[in-house]
Amino acid sequence: MDLNRKRGFGTYGLEILLLIVIACIYSFAFPGFLSDTGFGAIAFFALIPLFSIIRYTTWKAIPFYGFLFGFAFYTCFNYWLTTFHPLAILLVPIIKGGEMVMLFIALKAADRWFKRYGFAVQALIWVAYAYLSQSWFAGYPYGTIAYAAYQFLPFIQIAEFSGIWGITFVMILPQAFVGRYVADQVIGRKSPFIQVLKSYLPIVIGYAALLVFVFTFGFITYSKWQKEEPDLTWRVATIQHSADSWKGGYETYKRNFNNLRSMSLQALQADPDMILWSETAFVPSVHWHTTYKTDEITATLVDEFVDFGKSLPVPLLTGNPEGVLDDEQLPPLHPDGTWNRKDYNTVIMFENGEIKKTYRKQHLVPFTEHFPYEKQLPWLYNLLLANDYNWWETGYDPVVFETAEGVRFSTPICFEDVYGYLTAGFVRNGADVIVNMTNDSWSGAVSAEMQHLAMAVFRSVETRKSTVRGTNSGMTAVIEPTGKIVDPMEPFTKGWHIYDVPVYTSGTDTLYTKHADTGAQYVVYLSIALLLLGAILRIIDWKRER
Repeated sequence: MDLNRKRGFGTYGLEILLLIVIACIYSFAFPGFLSDTGFGAIAFFALIPLFSIIRYTTWKAIPFYGFLFGFAFYTCFNYWLTTFHPLAILLVPIIKGGEMVMLFIALKAADRWFKRYGFAVQALIWVAYAYLSQSWFAGYPYGTIAYAAYQFLPFIQIAEFSGIWGITFVMILPQAFVGRYVADQVIGRKSPFIQVLKSYLPIVIGYAALLVFVFTFGFITYSKWQKEEPDLTWRVATIQHSADSWKGGYETYKRNFNNLRSMSLQALQADPDMILWSETAFVPSVHWHTTYKTDEITATLVDEFVDFGKSLPVPLLTGNPEGVLDDEQLPPLHPDGTWNRKDYNTVIMFENGEIKKTYRKQHLVPFTEHFPYEKQLPWLYNLLLANDYNWWETGYDPVVFETAEGVRFSTPICFEDVYGYLTAGFVRNGADVIVNMTNDSWSGAVSAEMQHLAMAVFRSVETRKSTVRGTNSGMTAVIEPTGKIVDPMEPFTKGWHIYDVPVYTSGTDTLYTKHADTGAQYVVYLSIALLLLGAILRIIDWKRER
């Protein structure tokens, strides 16, 4: 049967329905409204019918199908964005749907232009898409297929040299292959599956060998790291105050500080080496209110907080916005009553009676923390401002903190730990521990916090460094270099917990630490080159047929 056969509304309607169902089922592979931990095994086969539809359908349907699938998947997957802001649950699915328009066109082209090996090109294109979709201004790694495998620890150990990109390829290639086979059965090109496998015997053997390597390496490496003795153990007290991050004002700041202080003093009885609060745990800017005193009552609270931090017998690490003059030549208050101020999302560290060091967030959340297109898209900029979105300034220094006892660590703030290149940069700069400071309390959903934690798992595997997460309301936990999640605190509850964090200072950096996402960048170039080659060959064939 010809792929260009006549099709009716019933066929398109069925494909549309199937795409929506596939998108929903695929979302269940990740933590979501059906399960707080997700059903990761689904990700190994859920996309088979998607590749069948791409092969089976017509060119004219592909752009719409790409948008529909992206919109439906992210609406199901990120359902909790409704608690963040009404605009967010529209922006994210629309943007991701727009990205998948291009993805589906490229996948269709690979299938048509590479008659026999289109599925292999499709797998490369999917990896390239996964990288590109997180590499532009609105980059958003949530929903990348590899993250669904966070619980399958032996399988994901290859991340130490391939990052999530190798895992993505291993998961996508067989689905593209089987999807092609299923489509051919539907259109009448019936062949026994065993016969098809035999016709691709070199690729089948190569993929089987790849799987053997992945699992052999995974089990051996996982076993090795389970037996590895840390160079030292860092005793960290995490304070989870579970406060509503959107409520402000002096009384709220005072109440949150009192809760944090009280639990920190309790935790001191357990003899920790460090006290860890979360992102923006203390909201009034220490730098601004100790420098300019523009609000006497708030400045008094800030002084009380600073005195507390300096008085502690162990270091205190906390998130705290850093307000500075926007124009250093002007006073803090403009004549029109507006503030001459800009803010960074910052981590500060108290030790030995002083503020020892600060870190400014480098990768800001698009639209909600950062929007660089005020001049190009003024209507969208003003819409975001009208809906209570505000901007942070961008930091540029991969700071490494060091305690008096010699523990070297870096502090990706919240969203930053979903980007492997950032964590790799911290480790290259000398960090031996990753301290992620997060506030996901606004989501109101354990599944949202678990989606974030699932991605953080890969940062420890990629760098072979322990991660300790200090969060407002979850998921507070330690992640070992194997990716094993250790003793997470109950989410959305107040409390504190002592973690004995294994610190590994010896040994060489992993391949991923050294080169980060370079492999994925090569796959992008290779995918573009293959599509160009396919287009050229298609044009040559077309001219011959005339």
